[in-house]
Amino acid sequence: MSDETQNHEDDEEEIILSELETDELVEQMHDDLYNGLKEEIIEGTNILLERGWGPDKVLADALVEGMRIVGIDFRDGILFVPEVLMAANAMKGGMAILRPLLAETGAETVGKMVIGTVKGDIHDIGKNLVSMMMEGAGFEVIDIGINNPVENYLEAIEEHKPDILGMSALLTTTMPYMKVVIDTLKEQGMRDDYIVLVGGAPLNEEFGQAIGADAYCRDAAVAVETAKAKVAEKRAAR
Repeated sequence: MSDETQNHEDDEEEIILSELETDELVEQMHDDLYNGLKEEIIEGTNILLERGWGPDKVLADALVEGMRIVGIDFRDGILFVPEVLMAANAMKGGMAILRPLLAETGAETVGKMVIGTVKGDIHDIGKNLVSMMMEGAGFEVIDIGINNPVENYLEAIEEHKPDILGMSALLTTTMPYMKVVIDTLKEQGMRDDYIVLVGGAPLNEEFGQAIGADAYCRDAAVAVETAKAKVAEKRAAR
């Protein structure tokens, strides 16, 4: 076993990112994301930028594509929450470099989302996973945390003007509060301005429809697919 480990370490040392051809580097970054290697993702991001790639291309081809692979394996039960969190954390390393550059180019982002767990509920693992997977797909995410009364949602959407409002609940007793938020948006004539996505273990499709959400997302991978589709629809309708 120790020999194998030693050989494995020698293999690892042989990969010098700056010496890879660009295509190989991008493939390697997909692997590094999958393995949650943040330093390597930061280095790879910088190398691609030095080689003349635009920040949008680095985001799409190296990071978002890598996270798409992570998302598929998470959906299929090959990867689990801890691995996905590590991959998302590695992605954040790359995003920290790209975000200011993307802002300068004035490119339209994939979309913007405000997300939080509803009042009375302090569960956040699912919400955090959705936030990270959404960031991994190139969305800008404002996470307002747990136990949010309707005022917190209203303040956040007023300040950040997102495309999407995401709400999470893990208790059957806090689920109905999602309807309070949606009804308040209706009363204020703002409901049609936002795509409302809801999720959490006790929810289902019928509940999402009953409270007037745009969609119920059973997990983080579905949330990303749904968000992309809904934002594209909305922008096309404009």
